Amino acid sequence: MAREYRLRYIIKEGFFDIFYIWKDELKNIFKDKGVIILILIVPLFYPVLYAFIYNNEIVYNAKMVVVDQSDSFLSREFIRKVDGTADVRVVAVCGSMEEGKRLLDDKKAYGILYIPSEFSKDLNRGQQATVSLYTDMSALLFYKSILLATTEVSLDLGKEITKRRNPASTEQLQEITVNPIPYQSIGLFNSQNGFASFLVPAILILIIQQTLVLGIGMLGGTARERNRFHTLVPISRHFNGTLRIVFGKSLAYIMIYSIISIWVFAIVPRLFSLPQVGEPLDVLLFILPYFFACIFFSITVSGFMTSRESPMIVFVFTSAMLLFISGVSWPKEAIPPFWRALGYLFPSTPGIQGFVRINTAGATLNEVVHEYQTLWIQAGFYFITSALIYRYQIIRSRKLLHAKYQLMKSQVARKKAIPC
Repeated sequence: MAREYRLRYIIKEGFFDIFYIWKDELKNIFKDKGVIILILIVPLFYPVLYAFIYNNEIVYNAKMVVVDQSDSFLSREFIRKVDGTADVRVVAVCGSMEEGKRLLDDKKAYGILYIPSEFSKDLNRGQQATVSLYTDMSALLFYKSILLATTEVSLDLGKEITKRRNPASTEQLQEITVNPIPYQSIGLFNSQNGFASFLVPAILILIIQQTLVLGIGMLGGTARERNRFHTLVPISRHFNGTLRIVFGKSLAYIMIYSIISIWVFAIVPRLFSLPQVGEPLDVLLFILPYFFACIFFSITVSGFMTSRESPMIVFVFTSAMLLFISGVSWPKEAIPPFWRALGYLFPSTPGIQGFVRINTAGATLNEVVHEYQTLWIQAGFYFITSALIYRYQIIRSRKLLHAKYQLMKSQVARKKAIPC
């Protein structure tokens, strides 16, 4: 009976301490302006900022200069068709490459289309004609627009010339002669090849991890600075249990980010018409282990932060790197094995891969089972590491407190031993 009573008392005390630590962590968050910016303001503001920046989705009217050495009907027809596309705007027709290069250097144009003097002659002789395209590679989206526009126009103009030279008895036979194997380009899940639809969902996932790492890391550094023993754990009876600390702290962040996730994953994509073709239940079930993995990963990292500024110095620069090695901006199969393995230390890597496939491509949870399992494994692993870190901090705090008590005791004893 005594053992049962003691067990009930321990469980009751454990729940009370978890609630106490939860309240204490919320208090630390809301009284720290830096943490409020990282954990509350950044997740609310950054998704809107990125969505506004890339809201145009694709680049229109990329400026291009034409150097027309042919000055013929066919060259002018080629220029007119290129200028008529939505992707390109011809800002000038020059007589020499030097003038075109000067406009390119002054950023008045991002590409030069060079039409040689033999262009019209070669076509009229039935020979293959060549045009050259020079682009400023500092703007890849402009390069893409200019290249696609000029390629499509050259193919269409070639078909028209072939039709005129090879008349057939019927329109259908002529179409077969010109285009024996018709093709159609269909962009799955991102029909307009929009940059926001491609990039913003990955950024939304990364923002969750980075703000948690920076916010919890800043709180950990602040705790060390304010603690007289420079440890993460204050001297309090409520902080004597390892699991109580981990559960209490993580509960505070789960509560905050559950509210933030509604804004990040539901409202912002709807405001900017970003793709949301996945089942809401699948998205919710996938985000759950991602939250746990990010929170426990951040708590683990906070154990190594010795000051408030440490997480800024260590982790701010990793955002671009994590976006690249996640496999969304560069195929993960083309990433070197070392960097691919390094990426799986961070929850953002499987989180981005799985979320984009569910949210943007309409995959089910069974189709992202590898990423889903990886997140649960990461959550379990980082839960253990965070518990070990706080266990070490508790033991260290006790040792330092005991050493200080012994020192004070010896000082008192020495004072008593001194004769009056």
